[in-house]
Amino acid sequence: MLRSESTSFLLRGAVAVALGIVAIAWPGVTVSALIVLFAIYVFCDAIGHFHRATASDRSGSAAGSIALGVLDIAAGVVALVWPAMTVFVLTIWLGVWAVVTGVVEVGAAFTMPARRGVRTGMVLVGLASIVFGIVVFTHPSIGVLSVTLLFGLFLLVYGVDLVTTGVRMRRRGATGGDALGGGWTDSTPYPGSARRADQAAPRYR
Repeated sequence: MLRSESTSFLLRGAVAVALGIVAIAWPGVTVSALIVLFAIYVFCDAIGHFHRATASDRSGSAAGSIALGVLDIAAGVVALVWPAMTVFVLTIWLGVWAVVTGVVEVGAAFTMPARRGVRTGMVLVGLASIVFGIVVFTHPSIGVLSVTLLFGLFLLVYGVDLVTTGVRMRRRGATGGDALGGGWTDSTPYPGSARRADQAAPRYR
């Protein structure tokens, strides 16, 4: 279970929801506190991406997850090593991170099999990130409280979508929907050759 792909989605979603609630419920936040909150989130998100890249039941290429993890770490490091960052600069940095992350997420979604039932969730996660980045870009002069509230709302939407996707993956895995052996999914017709071989095989009582 620790190496399951669904676990990475659930962990990332839980962290996003928790930090989103903290951000929204923190009316007296400062720029420094927001930077720390952002760094905590991206580092936790990076761990989730790396976990997904090494999951035993991973779907699609690991390159997208690794790229997102590296991007998260870079974004967090830049934020932490720039203690004099202003609200304006932080807003632009948040926008850049969100848009690039969203584009990579959407691209990674289309590298996985369509029948996994997860592609839609990943696309929605990526689109939420892109929309958040665009909103931040179009309002670069807003105050730290507004940035924090936007970031909190983004984390809530992002996290709920991740948790929903993770739960869907786990349910499909529990019912045998992900793979029935030999790479056949629950929505793939049982091949005729295999059916004939199964019927011809001797049965012992």
